[in-house]
Order: sequence, then structure tokens, then C-alpha cells
Amino acid sequence: MTDPAYQRLGLPATASPCAVLRAAVRALHPDTRAVRGFRPARKRFYRQMLCAHAARQAVGDEATR
Repeated sequence: MTDPAYQRLGLPATASPCAVLRAAVRALHPDTRAVRGFRPARKRFYRQMLCAHAARQAVGDEATR
């Protein structure tokens, strides 16, 4: 099962990791991006989105074989 936050990004499985990060940054509220104390949480969120995307691509690759 994929992460609901990743699903809300609305990205295709063929999107690049850079596109995933851009969409994840845009998904955050500007106030959340501005607070320095939230930096570890933001980095964790970005990593989770990249991992969810990689898992989705891996499932997609196996399904097409």
C-alpha cells in the first residue's frame, strides 16, 4: 500500500526523483517550509516521498515484465 501523502502528489510512476521532490515541496504549507526547527521533519517527509515513489516504480517494473 502506498503512502496517502504520496498519492496526493498525483505523480505518474515515470516521474523523476527531482519531480517528486518539487511536488513534495509544493505540497507543504509555506509556513512549514519557513520554520528552521522543522527542517529534520521536512527532510524525513521528502525521504518518505522518494521511498514511496521508488517502491511504486519497482512494483510497476515487476508488473510490466
